[in-house]
Amino acid sequence: MHASDGSIRGQLAANLRRARSGLGLSISELSRLSGIGKATLSQLESGAGNPTIETVFSLSRALRMPISDLLDASTAEPTVVRGADVEVLRGAGVDLRPLSRLETGESIVELYDQRVRAGRRQDSDGHVGIEHTSVQAGTLLVHLAGRTTRLEAGDYIRFDATAPHSYEAPDGEVRSVLLLQYRPDRAGATITPH
Repeated sequence: MHASDGSIRGQLAANLRRARSGLGLSISELSRLSGIGKATLSQLESGAGNPTIETVFSLSRALRMPISDLLDASTAEPTVVRGADVEVLRGAGVDLRPLSRLETGESIVELYDQRVRAGRRQDSDGHVGIEHTSVQAGTLLVHLAGRTTRLEAGDYIRFDATAPHSYEAPDGEVRSVLLLQYRPDRAGATITPH
């Protein structure tokens, strides 16, 4: 697989190399910052790795950049995204379909179709941005700061995504819309290796 293809793997490979190089980080330094093994990072940069939600969120956190900076390619307007054509980014309990990235002078917003699998839980150690989730179908449990919030279809939650959090679908699949919002001063922040 080559980094120039339109797959998640290909986009991640090209964007990860560019971001790491732009920050002057070695693979070893990025491994330490992200908690991802050097061999895995090398595979991801070559387009041969199989990225998971956990991996992409760890890279976003370590590089202090929006997820879409790692996954998107520039496209011309208008853009139509067919759900069946979008490659799914899978995690322990969630399937994410990246749909769009929107930029304004005040923020960057990423739009995802999010499905939490029945009886599964997706944990996150936290990542940059503000997370907005609107439940479309099902019952979603959101675990955050030692509290659990139950959301039904039509409910919405917003929180600081830097805090550890998780989503859980106790009663069946949950369909939701996930928006990740980044302030320009937080997106692409400079990292000082330790």
